[in-house]
Order: sequence, then structure tokens, then C-alpha cells
Amino acid sequence: MMEFLRLLKLLAIALAVVLPARTWVAEPIYVASPSMEPALRTGTLLVLDKLTLRVRPPRRGEVVSFRSPVDDRDLLKRVVALPGETVELRGKTVFINGKELDEPYAVHSRSGELLEGDNMGPELVPENAFFVLGDNRDESNDSSVWKDSEGRPVRFLRRRLIQGIARRLPWA
Repeated sequence: MMEFLRLLKLLAIALAVVLPARTWVAEPIYVASPSMEPALRTGTLLVLDKLTLRVRPPRRGEVVSFRSPVDDRDLLKRVVALPGETVELRGKTVFINGKELDEPYAVHSRSGELLEGDNMGPELVPENAFFVLGDNRDESNDSSVWKDSEGRPVRFLRRRLIQGIARRLPWA
């Protein structure tokens, strides 16, 4: 009986530490689709850093995890445009405030095809919102193609939907 009580106490201590840490600090996540390839391959294990965004907003180039603004799932995408910036897509090329964005991580698997989302804007990113894209642009469900239930474009990700920054594990 004493052994059982000791085990129960250890389990309670572990839960008291792990659950709050997972809720407010970090949690493991997996890349579930090819939308961030080649930078993040499907099946890659990452850590979702929930702490950093409590002290500062997301930065351009960071990969964030968030609740989709158009359906009920979590997504990973790269922050491309920040609040107050004007974003435009011309023939698969991103322009921020009229200047072409250098994106060495972006790939186009169907570069010869003109797809939905390849041309857009210019549009002003609202306060407390971000424009996000997958690195695998032609295979990504992101700000360039999101639509609400009535078919209207949903271009921006609200800050409140962002859960954290996706970080690689140090040994991976």
C-alpha cells in the first residue's frame, strides 16, 4: 500500500509540473503535411515555443502554429507580412510595401501553372493580424487561398489564433 501511495504521489507531482509546462511553455508537435517542405519535412518533430510570444509579437520569417481561421485544425506556416504592411502577390512573387521579398525557403512545385493565390492585392495587413504562407507555396492552405463559409477571401491570421513559434529540437 505504501508503494502505491508513493507512486500516486510521484504521478501527481509529474502532472503538476508537466501539464502547466505544456500549457504555457512548450509542447511537442509534428509536421503533418508537406506545406512547409523542404524546410520542414512531413513527420518532423518540433517544439512549440509558447513562451516567446508572451513577450513579443511574431517576426517575419518565423514559423508559427495556429488555429486555422477558416476551419477547425491547427496549421504551421511562415509569417510573411506584419501588421501595417502592404502585401501583394504577383505571379507567385511576394512584395511587401512594393519591394520584392527575398524568400530562399519558398518553393513552387508547379511553377509553370498559374494557381489560385498566385496573384493578390495589394492589401494592408490589419493591426493584430499577419499574412502567412507555407514554404511549399503551390501545395499550401494559407493566407493566399483561405475563404470563409460564403466564399469570401480570409487573407489575414489574427494574433489571438497563434499558439506559438515552431522550433527545431536541438538534436534534430
